[in-house]
Amino acid sequence: MTSRNRAEGWQHAKFSGHENERLVAQLTETNVVIQQRLLSCAHLNNVTVEYVGYGGLNETDVDSVFGSKTKSKTDMWLLLSNGKRLNVSIKKDAGGQVFLISIDRFVDGFELQYKKTIPDFVKRALSLYFGSAEDTMDIVEMCGGSNRDLEMRKHRLVAETLEAYDKGLSTGLIQWFNDNISDLFDFCFAKGLASNPEDWAQIVWYINLVGENHFNEMFYLPDLQSRIRCSAMYGTKNGGSTIQLPFGFVQWHSPRKKIPGEIQFHHLLSRIESL
Repeated sequence: MTSRNRAEGWQHAKFSGHENERLVAQLTETNVVIQQRLLSCAHLNNVTVEYVGYGGLNETDVDSVFGSKTKSKTDMWLLLSNGKRLNVSIKKDAGGQVFLISIDRFVDGFELQYKKTIPDFVKRALSLYFGSAEDTMDIVEMCGGSNRDLEMRKHRLVAETLEAYDKGLSTGLIQWFNDNISDLFDFCFAKGLASNPEDWAQIVWYINLVGENHFNEMFYLPDLQSRIRCSAMYGTKNGGSTIQLPFGFVQWHSPRKKIPGEIQFHHLLSRIESL
């Protein structure tokens, strides 16, 4: 068995993901039972599938809320006999990254996508927890506890240090996640930064046809979104280095070792199933 370094792992995940999309699209195109299952998942009756498309290696960018281009959450789309599209997000792993985004882009993109204003104290808490605030290291020196080495290395605060510095920021950040948990789920799985509804995903399909995992579960995203409950909380490891969410978790991440890091949302099939 050969091991991969981080860069090789990312490259393998990318290409195996594209191959999985191709195989899933091919299966869907040739299997009427699968087509009907997708239509039923989306509560669609009296329509048929006329065409199946997918992005894969030739994925094209779509219009974003910033007026530029972005990646769509949709991996495969079905053109229906009623002239509409059914968009599918394909997950080949039971857990992993669902959205990686810089702190400023997250704030600006979320506000634009949902026509909301994130309060200044929440922006301050985000900048400290994910490490973009200029005084982050000063606060680590002043308030850091047993996880100081981690905080210095990653240029961010964990929950216990954020609470020691300002309890209002610590509780306010979690409260904001809970108050906006439905939109955060929608942001991660369906819309992302895409501005046009025709580019938003409607179904998430956990299926792997490249031989790495064995599951075949599909979910209608609006159904899941309606069942989301306010259960965000800080994780228990490393002084609270993650925020646990009803559909996964969010953490600090810097794949290229750049400071500040980025906001990385993770999905977990086990938590999706529990919804």
